Amino acid sequence: MVPADLCYTSDHEWVRVEGDEVVIGITQFAADQLGDIVFVEMPAAGKALKAHATFGVVESVKAVSDLFAPIGGDVLSVNDALADNPELVNSDPYGAGWMLRLRPSDAAEISALLDAAAYEQVVAEG
Repeated sequence: MVPADLCYTSDHEWVRVEGDEVVIGITQFAADQLGDIVFVEMPAAGKALKAHATFGVVESVKAVSDLFAPIGGDVLSVNDALADNPELVNSDPYGAGWMLRLRPSDAAEISALLDAAAYEQVVAEG
């Protein structure tokens, strides 16, 4: 099930707005497609990200995939737990498997993201 309170990209990232910050991760669909995740490479705190630019890599037993920033902004923190437990992305992608916390450079970019119904349509169309 796709949580209704999040925003999404067609690249299978999700965004949760928390005040003037956002939390970013990958969707359950993406985690399932990748299979068992064994490594997550994240940017350093303080790094400025541009919307749609690569911000990291997720590696599974099946594939290596780039991660794309849903919106631009400054990285406030990354989920350090993923260094030792990358499988959190598989087991709890919307909770403990979050990837980074960002301060948006342009909050209007959030409104351009997909809602849950639109993201479900993207997944259904494959």
